[in-house]
Amino acid sequence: MWGVTEMDETQLAEFRALIEARLTELSGEDALGAAGKATVELDQQAVGRLSRMDALQNQAMAKATGVRREAERARLLTAMARMDEGEFGYCDDCGEDIAEGRLRLDPAARKCVDCARG
Repeated sequence: MWGVTEMDETQLAEFRALIEARLTELSGEDALGAAGKATVELDQQAVGRLSRMDALQNQAMAKATGVRREAERARLLTAMARMDEGEFGYCDDCGEDIAEGRLRLDPAARKCVDCARG
């Protein structure tokens, strides 16, 4: 096990690159999802009632997905701030090191596996 004191600069750079890559992906997903959040027009001549209901449901799902992306973005930015503060890699609850494999799967993880289980 290791925390930031035992993690070398190369490992920190790898985690930073993982986070930056995911942030870039999120930005791309935002651009793709922008059309889905557009206002649904009320034009009964152009779109039938059921089609409009489908469009409203798709709009709601696009908005919910956007909210989830924003939450993930905030977690990733917090992880980068933890790197700058020297707190990256430590569990918020017990203070022990977070396993490298866990951080590779989720670089924004703030708890070790034991504390995450409860």
